[in-house]
Amino acid sequence: MPSNAERMDGSDNNCIARPDFERVQRKGVPEVILAEHKSTEEALTIARQFLAVEGRAILSRVSEELKARLCEEFRQEATLEWYPRARAAVLRKHGMVRSDSGGRVGILTAGTSDIPRAEEAALICREMGCTVFTAYDVGVAGLHRLFEPLQNMVEREKVDVLIVVAGMDGALPSVVAGLVPVPVIGLPTSVGYGLGGDGTAALLSMLQTCAPGLVVVNIDNGIGAGAAAGMIANRVAAARKG
Repeated sequence: MPSNAERMDGSDNNCIARPDFERVQRKGVPEVILAEHKSTEEALTIARQFLAVEGRAILSRVSEELKARLCEEFRQEATLEWYPRARAAVLRKHGMVRSDSGGRVGILTAGTSDIPRAEEAALICREMGCTVFTAYDVGVAGLHRLFEPLQNMVEREKVDVLIVVAGMDGALPSVVAGLVPVPVIGLPTSVGYGLGGDGTAALLSMLQTCAPGLVVVNIDNGIGAGAAAGMIANRVAAARKG
């Protein structure tokens, strides 16, 4: 087993990585390799460690260069699952099957520009064993689009928790939280115009909600929203099983 303090020799510098191999056993949430601010070599080295120890490596914000290297270097030992909207990848050793916890998560987006962060959240929920139901582009600019998919998720699919993703004025999570009997996680995105268009307007709007049952993660934090939703859904699923 690789050391938690294995040294990595990157292409342009040296650094120390201490992957948390016990996180999924401790919390039920897998560690995700945020590739965006790492060199390609650093990300590859950490992925290699996770694949060796856990049989799976999850990477977010993956560049085209890193994607190509992942395909090239791991094709003999693992399957690469690529999620283009989220720019995320999952390496899974051949024969490894994703678990099924029984948790049920619904994800809504206000607009199509919010889908990348929604897909990031969905990926984490699925890797935590949850079934995910999605409905995109159902925001307040055309609120009539919301009601049918929301009703399906709550009444037919009986989701345990909802993630609602929105940029601009960030109004959709408050609307949804006022209608449903399950927890709602608001995920603000950096989608919008001018002042507050970097997601701050959406974040503040969600934080100022008067609808009970809404909690909020940071701007563009799809991983955090997915982890929280997965933990809620899995606890509910475990209670259902008795």
